[in-house]
Amino acid sequence: MSELVTGEAVALELRPAKLPSRTLAVLLDLVVLVTVYVVVTIGLVAATASLDEAAQVALSIACFLLVLVGGPIAVETLSHGRSLGKLAFGLRVVRDDGGPIRFRHALVRGAVGVVELLMTFGIIACIASLVSARGRRLGDVFAGTLVVRERVPAGRSGFVPPPPPWLMGRFSELDLSAVPDGLWLAIRQYLTRMQQLDPQVGGAMAERLATDLAARTGAPAPSGIPPAAYLAAVVQERQMREARRSFGGGAAGATHGGPGGPAFAAPGAVGPAPVRPGAYPYPSGPSGPPAAVPSWTAQPPQGVAPQPVAAPPAAPRPDQVDPPSTGFAPPA
Repeated sequence: MSELVTGEAVALELRPAKLPSRTLAVLLDLVVLVTVYVVVTIGLVAATASLDEAAQVALSIACFLLVLVGGPIAVETLSHGRSLGKLAFGLRVVRDDGGPIRFRHALVRGAVGVVELLMTFGIIACIASLVSARGRRLGDVFAGTLVVRERVPAGRSGFVPPPPPWLMGRFSELDLSAVPDGLWLAIRQYLTRMQQLDPQVGGAMAERLATDLAARTGAPAPSGIPPAAYLAAVVQERQMREARRSFGGGAAGATHGGPGGPAFAAPGAVGPAPVRPGAYPYPSGPSGPPAAVPSWTAQPPQGVAPQPVAAPPAAPRPDQVDPPSTGFAPPA
């Protein structure tokens, strides 16, 4: 596992590709490129048979540069780091900060690859990958790139904290149809890592995300509510709506006090477990004890009324339960 830090001080956990998978991906790419090169060369020889020898040599050199050098550069640029071999083995070329590569990165990788892959049959690339801690060849070092694995085994996802109890169900009428998936992903990543960020950096990110979310929903963020709490509450509301669409209207709505159900989990209800006041879960620190608790989790800020929570219905007494009907009507 390799941690890359973005410009916003967010640590990305990426898995660098191992040498065997990279070698197989390169071999697959070379097989395709050589096949295309041979076909194009045969076509050029047949089409330029009437030209002199110098013109044929010039066209051969141009064909070599265009197919074996320009081909990988164009493919990696247009596919943002996914060649045919990398796509087959679940690999991708990214920048050192985890972002997609551009033409200049692909150009440097392709130019250096002519020497360390084609002219030396990959020997220099293998040695450089074995020496590098992240398995990078010389083209990656000069271009500032890294080959990572896109398809990784499923593991535990990041902990997304639920909203404070006094905010559950508060945004049930909010229109979330115009919020793009990219913004949801950014909000989720922030919520899973907000305890790892610098307080100033995390606060600025929360304010920016809350502003973007409020602009997409068409409703301003409520005053007096911290941005992180607002984001957690809206994400929880989106999850509840998705659960309603997947499992029915009554199942997910029965887990909070908003419209659609009381503030307790009904038997057989599908959805996240309710959060009791005073039992708010927090992500754990690296050494075991709970990490620093955000200031917005325990009680609502001054001037913000807590969301009313409906009490669960009382169970009927035995004498109030009608006996089951047998279907027999006594004679008049």
